[in-house]
Amino acid sequence: MKSNMHRLKALEKIRNENFFAFEKIASYLNHIPTLLTKEIMDEISGGVAENEELCFTAFLSTALCENDKESSILEREYLKKSVKKLDPKEYYKNPYFKNIKIKEASLGEWNLGYQSYMPYEGFIYDDIISLPNHREIPRLGFFSEKFTFPTVFENGIEWMAIKPNEISTMAPHLEKMAGSVAIFGLGMGYFAYMASLKNEVSQITIVERDQNVISLFEKFIFPQFENKDKIKIVKSDAFDFVENEMPKHKFDCAFVDLWHDVSDGVELYIKMKKLEAKSPKTKFSYWIEDSIISNIRWHIFDGIVKKYNDGKFDEPYESVQKYLSDEYLKEFVKFL
Repeated sequence: MKSNMHRLKALEKIRNENFFAFEKIASYLNHIPTLLTKEIMDEISGGVAENEELCFTAFLSTALCENDKESSILEREYLKKSVKKLDPKEYYKNPYFKNIKIKEASLGEWNLGYQSYMPYEGFIYDDIISLPNHREIPRLGFFSEKFTFPTVFENGIEWMAIKPNEISTMAPHLEKMAGSVAIFGLGMGYFAYMASLKNEVSQITIVERDQNVISLFEKFIFPQFENKDKIKIVKSDAFDFVENEMPKHKFDCAFVDLWHDVSDGVELYIKMKKLEAKSPKTKFSYWIEDSIISNIRWHIFDGIVKKYNDGKFDEPYESVQKYLSDEYLKEFVKFL
């Protein structure tokens, strides 16, 4: 029991450091993402491009923390493993960027337009890194020049954008797509377009419930797709479709992208996971699943700690590790 408590305390310390790092980085991204300007970077880097990642890391760890101890933790355990200078050319050569030209347009509460990252503005460019000890690293990136990307807005709020985070987080899911594919959530059609370019993908069914999103896509974006014949759009609620229509068809793969971020994604993720059994031969794939599982993991951990403190948990620490693993949680959520 004492050994378990010691190990739980060590894990709780990592959890608290994760939360601290995420809180600091989220505050930076939400309020002061352009804090580091080109002028400041030139001054602290000496104008040497190879120094910019190190300078970005050191600048943020000092600017975001209240004391040297906090700064050391943020820099050593998170930012040094997280910060990356990105090459805009790698994204501009993406097929969607190259071939799909977005015009500013509006339908109802939905709008097509553009946004930009300024030089040395920080942003999340990929899903979290999960280490074996459950330390979780947010991936923070920046460009040294202005980077402009197309965006779809709902009531003036970004819903989906073709930016590094979306490109990177969707890439591993695209690799899995083959045969007949169901896509839940249309956005700007990025995932559907990229999937349609694959020879292994024979048919794509996009499920979207908002007619204005469909109309905006069909009028301004879809005509530019090379492989339109592979794609069919169905106006339906995703959960109704999975429960009532999907079992009638033979989908090989499904990609679910119904949320804006983790804050609205956990509940929808759990709801969809419970419906997987309706189509047992379909391989489901979920956008930013690692981040969603992380949120669920720490709620489970808090429950274990409470039970342990109440004398209601006497399983070995190896069981705790099992309960917190991605594999276990992805199955466990189906029974919540």
